[in-house]
Amino acid sequence: MEQNNNETKQFEFKAEVKQLLNILVHSLYTNREIFIRELISNASDALDKLRFESNKGTEIEQNDLALEIKLELDDKNNTLTITDTGIGMTEEEIVSNIGTIAKSGSAEFLQQLKEHQNEVNNIIGKFGVGFYSVFMVADKVELITKSYKKDQPAYKWISDGLGSYEITELKEKTNRGTSIKVFLKDDAKDFAQKYRVEQGIKKHSNFISFPIKVGEDQINTVTALWREPKSSVKKDQYKEFYTFLTYDSEEPLEIIHKSVDAPIQFNCLLFIPSKNMDMFGFNREDYGLDLYIRRVLIQHKNKELLPEYLSFVRGVVDSEDLPLNISRETLQENLVFTKIANTVTGQILTTLTQLAKDDKEKYTQFWNEHGKILKMGYADYANRDKYMDLLRFNSSNSLNAKEYTSLAEYVERKKEDQKEIYYMFGASREAVAMDPHVEIFKRKGIEILYLYEPADEFVMSSLGKYNDFNIVSVDQADLINIEKFEDVESSDKKVEELSKDDSLQMNSLLSKMKEYLGERITEVKISSRLKDSPACLVNTDNTMSASMQKIMGIVNKDNAIPKKIMEINQDHHLVRNMLKIFKNDTDDQFIKDATEQLYDSSLLLEGYLSDPHKLVSRINHLLAESSEWYTATKNIK
Repeated sequence: MEQNNNETKQFEFKAEVKQLLNILVHSLYTNREIFIRELISNASDALDKLRFESNKGTEIEQNDLALEIKLELDDKNNTLTITDTGIGMTEEEIVSNIGTIAKSGSAEFLQQLKEHQNEVNNIIGKFGVGFYSVFMVADKVELITKSYKKDQPAYKWISDGLGSYEITELKEKTNRGTSIKVFLKDDAKDFAQKYRVEQGIKKHSNFISFPIKVGEDQINTVTALWREPKSSVKKDQYKEFYTFLTYDSEEPLEIIHKSVDAPIQFNCLLFIPSKNMDMFGFNREDYGLDLYIRRVLIQHKNKELLPEYLSFVRGVVDSEDLPLNISRETLQENLVFTKIANTVTGQILTTLTQLAKDDKEKYTQFWNEHGKILKMGYADYANRDKYMDLLRFNSSNSLNAKEYTSLAEYVERKKEDQKEIYYMFGASREAVAMDPHVEIFKRKGIEILYLYEPADEFVMSSLGKYNDFNIVSVDQADLINIEKFEDVESSDKKVEELSKDDSLQMNSLLSKMKEYLGERITEVKISSRLKDSPACLVNTDNTMSASMQKIMGIVNKDNAIPKKIMEINQDHHLVRNMLKIFKNDTDDQFIKDATEQLYDSSLLLEGYLSDPHKLVSRINHLLAESSEWYTATKNIK
């Protein structure tokens, strides 16, 4: 250290600071406006510290000064000056705060900065070095500061960021606080323009609690509503802030305004939009909550604060416990941040649960808009119980396709001794209702949940159970659990029971059908589930549902048709006629044609028939023959 005229003192930066400055001074970064955030954050912190000292009753130098942050621009001389009326610094504090990297781990910091220079905006400040970001835009920095402590002189600090700095004690009268004059580089002259500075303030520092003025104009005019008591915020204020945040002109469907004090302290203001903002699915990655730390924006649309299935939520989270300058990498490893994210998720799910309980119509509106996204939460095991109670389904008990039921409501309506919740996948309500597999459920009066989207299969397969009830696909149901219930539908059609001889002949017919179909099926057997349809295909035991098989086939690019059991309704009129024909001639061509037709028709219903040409040709042939019979019986010439 050298002295000059006993007034100006020369200092060398510590080695680690020199390395840092060398990287910053000689590198270009796309988002250099980050220095505005850092300097304003430091100014806000200085004002907060002064207010704390004042509240303690400490004697404050120039106690009548307004607590504010001012920016002065000089585009002729290319300078930017940021001034606060905060706590200020003594000479010792200047050397301690600016001359060295105060926090431990500086070597690690510098290594990260060298390895990730394109991510400097997320790394800068991680170890308490946010002030140095000013040298990304500055040829020289001149800092004047005066402590709040009585009888302390003011000091001027000057550096070009190349390795040394000087401190001069000032004799002239100086206001309390700190003023930083930035002499801008030629390629950073735009930061002497008002529009550019305002842009940076509004993006990063809009909710600082102290006034931020550029000239005479206060820039941060939007109130940080999340910091206000919920009881004092009016509905139109929420709407105004929601519009400011999302540019959505409609009212939000639901508002979540929480202040959490324990075990961590943070505030959040969240909105559930009335409409799906991404109805076409083009912006699935454009989500997240704005993360603030003590009113300073740290990250816009932070995705780690929300699970993807809650990505429709918009809003802000403001933490008191996170360090002001924390990188994205550190956020993911920070236990406080993890607790905040978990708490935010819990608050949203609790709010939706209460909405579903208190306002069924409003929750239905929510489900219609955001249900597709919410369904994706089937992998959130920590919140599984809440998640399952939020799911909604159309069902056989619904009056139409727009009416929904919950799993809890299904269980309330279930039959006594019913241990399963049943579901069926299909293209539409009408398609599911007409599927042969559901006939026995209709006959027994057992409710079925109707699924229409491929994602529903993953939801059901992942859940497996709801409370003590297994969730089972209709085509995987154990019929023993179904047949024990009494029929609730009676048929007007009386079908004569087969004689002993006809039963034997029926078994032979089934064997003949199996012979025709060969390895395409595992067996042909009498069905106990069918009432109106002549045949259907059924999965073998311990296999996934038919709809899941199709999905996995698409995923694996496997077009093979899985082998299934073919069940035959021996009471169906067609099958009885087939039996008559078979008894007359076991090799009659009609038996083969009808068998093939029943198989192809079943494949068509299952969604496996990729080439319908044979089926159509066969139908045309059968229609031609039946028309001959029809004209003959009607004596039509």
